[in-house]
Amino acid sequence: MASPIPQGPTGYKLSLQTVAICTFPSMAGVLFGYDSGWIAGVLAMDAFKLDFGNPNSTEKDAYRGYLYTSTAKALTTSILSAGTFCGALAAGYVSDRIGRRSTIILGCIIYTIGVVLEVITHGSIDLLAVGRTIAGLGVGFVSATTIMYVSEITPKEIRGSIMGAYQLAITIGLLLAAVVNIGAKHLLNTGAYRIPIGIQFAWALVLGIGMSFMPESPRWYVMKKKGENAALALAQIHGRDPDSELIDDEYKLIADSYEEELAAGAADSSFVDCFKGGLKRGSNLHRTMIGTSIQMFQQLTGVNFIFYYGTTFFQRAGISNPFVVSIITAAVNVVSTPIALWGIERLGRRKLLIFGAIGMAICEFIVAIVGTALPNSTTAQDVLITFVSLFIFCFASTWGPCAWTVCGEIYPQRTRSQSTALSTASNWFWNFIISFVTPYLVDEDKANLGPKIFFIFGAAAVGCGVWAYFVVYETSKLSLEQVDRMMNETSARRSTGWEGRDGFARKRRVDSDVEGGEKGGVRRWWSKKGRREEGGGRRELEQIGTSSSETHQPS
Repeated sequence: MASPIPQGPTGYKLSLQTVAICTFPSMAGVLFGYDSGWIAGVLAMDAFKLDFGNPNSTEKDAYRGYLYTSTAKALTTSILSAGTFCGALAAGYVSDRIGRRSTIILGCIIYTIGVVLEVITHGSIDLLAVGRTIAGLGVGFVSATTIMYVSEITPKEIRGSIMGAYQLAITIGLLLAAVVNIGAKHLLNTGAYRIPIGIQFAWALVLGIGMSFMPESPRWYVMKKKGENAALALAQIHGRDPDSELIDDEYKLIADSYEEELAAGAADSSFVDCFKGGLKRGSNLHRTMIGTSIQMFQQLTGVNFIFYYGTTFFQRAGISNPFVVSIITAAVNVVSTPIALWGIERLGRRKLLIFGAIGMAICEFIVAIVGTALPNSTTAQDVLITFVSLFIFCFASTWGPCAWTVCGEIYPQRTRSQSTALSTASNWFWNFIISFVTPYLVDEDKANLGPKIFFIFGAAAVGCGVWAYFVVYETSKLSLEQVDRMMNETSARRSTGWEGRDGFARKRRVDSDVEGGEKGGVRRWWSKKGRREEGGGRRELEQIGTSSSETHQPS
């Protein structure tokens, strides 16, 4: 039988302050979504084709004979993901050194530098690509660290929904980009593309300034042996007094878990540690494979083909209002995502991922079959619009939020920053592959697959469902420390019925009562009373992991 698991406090009502603090960092998704979305519309703008295209093009979507090459389109779109891949990998190291909050702010600064280069460019694909690379580096810092930060500060009761809010913010960013694009597309001067690009400054400014008022992650403070700061951060998050029993329980849960990891020899983790343990259940390698592969499958569904190249793809398919269709798909994305935020805790991660994959596969195969059987027909166009929208619905209500949620929950504290960086980097690596390769697959002067490309994406969606059934653990309503224990004790298919879910173990409090000799557990050494009993304000005990007997003094 599984041993009892230390639990965080339950049964208390979450305050509005707690929800607001945990939700705000997810606004980073707007930055990511908008940056991914504006390029789709700008590539279809006549002004952009004139300024950045080559003359004498005979393709039907050229403007006055001007059109950029498939290579220029692929480079301009995908280079953002290359920068983000590097930023995500670096974020693990940086966030462990300077903190989660500071890393997000640094990412906003780097992103702003990239946007400046994007705005000033005129006719130079090379300079635009450099700007998108630097902006991508900033997005990588922000995206990888936000997932880690939100997972560390959010109570388990709402963690799934709050993590899903990051994906909702991404969809809002995509919708905003589509709206701005349709408003600027008729301009025949540089404002057509500079306006959509320049608006990016607003998202970086709001996020960067807002994060300066947020608390640092309590778990990061514990890692840095700053126990009093960890308690104060918990108090700010929960809106409680630092001396309250709730803060005491939360702090001890985090500190005890970290002490166990230190005792197991995890003092100085690196990326190498993410690949240790072999393929046995619950090993670091096992978890790394889950996190990186879920991000890979999310991208292989083809969703970002729609958001990166949807406008130009609809244009080539003969649809008369491709910008309007792009707004429709972006709007479907936004209104569908809250369904996942509702279902992610009630239905669980596994069910959403499995049934979402089935729905996506059906939609994509229908688009591919009809588009191949009835090319250039009105029926094919109607089917394309309808079932692409249904595909977006299936993705946004399942795989969109769930993939990010799972990646924020499955890693142990000792390698969380490195592992989260790897999973986020995996997302951006496959994002880069899809965005770079697909123009060569669908463009008329290349492979010219057209709607046949959805056969590839549909097959990948089938793989998503099979993979989720055998690999993904059900982590709903569990603390991060519980998830850590569960993954060592059972398989993914049996995780829904894991016995550690029942009864919410009370061992930690019982042990605390015995150790502390009083109800309420270990004396809170950061409180006034604790410091007075420890010798009238002498040094604070910030030696977590070096001597648990020093950290947990008996009364």
